[in-house]
Amino acid sequence: MGADLDQQVGMTEATTQQSEIADEGLVEQLKHFSRPFWIANLMEMLERLAYYGLRTVLPIYMVLSIEEGGPQFSHIQKGAIYMWWAAVQSGLPIFTGGYADRYGYKLTVAVSIAIKIIGYLGMAYALEIASALSGGASVGVPGHDAAFWVFGVGAMFLAAGTAVFKPGLQGIIAVNLDNKRASLGWSVFYQLVNVGGFLGPILAGVMRLMAWKWVFISCAVIVSLNYLFLLTFEEPAGKNVQDSGSDRPNFLRVLWDSSVGILEPRLFAFLVIFSGFWMMFHQLFDLLPNFIDDWVDSRGVIDVLVRPIFEAVGGNIPAQWHGNLPQEYMINVNAGMCMLLAFIIGYWTGKIRSMVAMIGGILISAAAIYALGLSSNGWSTILAIAAFSLGELMASPTKMRYFGSIAPAGKKGLYMGYINATGGIGWAIGSHIAGKMYEADGDKVVLARRYLVNNLQQGAEQVAALPKTAVIPRLAELTHKTADVEVRQLLWDTYHPQEIWAHFALIGVISMCGLIAFDLVTRSKLSQWREWAVLLGLTFVTSSLCYSWSHGFVFAALMGVWLLLRRFAPKVLPA
Repeated sequence: MGADLDQQVGMTEATTQQSEIADEGLVEQLKHFSRPFWIANLMEMLERLAYYGLRTVLPIYMVLSIEEGGPQFSHIQKGAIYMWWAAVQSGLPIFTGGYADRYGYKLTVAVSIAIKIIGYLGMAYALEIASALSGGASVGVPGHDAAFWVFGVGAMFLAAGTAVFKPGLQGIIAVNLDNKRASLGWSVFYQLVNVGGFLGPILAGVMRLMAWKWVFISCAVIVSLNYLFLLTFEEPAGKNVQDSGSDRPNFLRVLWDSSVGILEPRLFAFLVIFSGFWMMFHQLFDLLPNFIDDWVDSRGVIDVLVRPIFEAVGGNIPAQWHGNLPQEYMINVNAGMCMLLAFIIGYWTGKIRSMVAMIGGILISAAAIYALGLSSNGWSTILAIAAFSLGELMASPTKMRYFGSIAPAGKKGLYMGYINATGGIGWAIGSHIAGKMYEADGDKVVLARRYLVNNLQQGAEQVAALPKTAVIPRLAELTHKTADVEVRQLLWDTYHPQEIWAHFALIGVISMCGLIAFDLVTRSKLSQWREWAVLLGLTFVTSSLCYSWSHGFVFAALMGVWLLLRRFAPKVLPA
C-alpha cells in the first residue's frame, strides 16, 4: 500500500491548514466537499479494490501448476513480468503526466478504464489466447513462451491503465478542493484507498474458490462500474484542456526534458538510494505470497481466529485451504493496519523531522522483513507483517514532505513529478533479483525435486518429468512423512529457504545508511559541484551494495551524463 500513502503527507502537515478553519468541525468541513469529490473518491476506492484484489493473489496464480489450471511460470518468468510491470506503471507517468491536463481529466480516466479492462481480461484468457496463437502447442506446457508473452502483455495493459488512471482521477479531486480543506480532502481520499485495498483481497479470496478466472473477470467488472460514475458529473469547468499556443513545448522537447530532468544529481541520488526500501517493500506483495503458500504453517491461526467464525455461522473451513489460512488474508493485515493507523501515525510523524521518521520507518521495516525468516509459524508471520506496516506508515508518506524540503529553489515541481520513480526502480530491480533467488533456493517444489535427486538418488530425468503436483507426494512417499507438515519441515531444515529475507533486510539497512549520508551531504555547506560529485559517488556505492556493481555503474554513468551536459551544454537541460 506504500505508493498509495505518499500524499498522506498532507495529513501530517495539517496543523497550519486547520488553523485557518478552526471554527469548523469535522462534519462541517466534510459537508463543504462537492459531489464530484465524493464520486471521484468512490471511483478510486473501486479501482484500488480491483487492483489490490488481484495483486495479492497473482503471485500464486502465476506459478500455479498446469494440473490446477495455472500457467506454471517459473519464478524467473514471474519476476520478469513484475519487472516490466514496474517499469511501465512507474515510468509512464514521467512522460505522460501532463496529458490529463491537456486532454481532460474525465477523458483520461475513461481511456484508462478501458486499458485496465483489456489488461484484466487479457490475463484471464491468456492461456486460451496462447493456445490459439500457438496452434495448441502451449496447452499443458509449463511456462510456455506463448502463454508468458500473452499474459505479460495483459499485465502491461493493466500497468499502463493504472499509470494513466491516477493523474486523471487525482486531477478531478484536486480541482474540487480548496486550499483550506485540501489536507482533510486528501486524507479522506487515501483512507478510502486503504478501504479498497483491504476489501480487494477478501473478494479475490472468495472468487478463486470458484475459479481463478473469476478473480480477473470480477476485477474487470468492478473497474468498469466507474464508467457509470463518470456520467454523473461534468468535467471541472476551466480545468479540462490546456490552451493551445505556440509557447507550449512540442512533444519531443517534453520527452527530452522528462528523460534528462530526472538525472539532476540531488534528485536522482535520492531516487536511487531510497529505492532500496521499495525493493524490500514490494517483496511483501510479490514474493511473500509464494513464501507463505510454500512454507508457513498457519493452522494455529485458523483454530484461534477463523474456525470460531465459521462455526458461528454454521459453515466449514473450505477444503481448498488445506488446513492453512490463505496468504491473501494474512498479507491483508498490512492494508488493515494502513486503514486503521494512517491518521495516527501520520499525525505523530508530522511532529518530528522527516528524515528521522523515514530512518525509523526503514529500520522497523527491515527488522520485520528479517523476522519473516525466523519462523514458519503463522503467528510469527502475521506479527512480522504488522511490524512492517508500522515502518511503512512512517517511511512512505513522509518522503513527500522530505522530498519537497530538499528541492532547490524553483525545482519543487520537477522533484515532485518524479517522486514515484524511486518505487519503480526498487520494484523493477527487486522483481528480477527475487525471481532468480527464489527459483534457485526458495520454491518448495524445486527444492523437493533437488532432494529427490541429491539425497534419495532418484533419476534426474525421472524427477524432472514428474508433474508439479506429484513432486511433494512422491517425496512424502519415499521418506514416509506427511506431505503437508513433515516434508515441508524437512526441506526447511535442509535448504533454509528463509534466508532470502535476510538478504532483503540487509538491502533495507544499506538504503537507510545511504539516506543518512545523503541527508548529511545535502545539509552541508558544500559547493554545488562538490556536492554533485559526492552524491555521484554515494549513488554508485549504495546502488552497488543494494543491487550489483553493474547497476552502480549504470546509475553513476547516467548521473555523469547530466553533469557533462551541465558543464558543456547547459542550455539543453530543462529550465
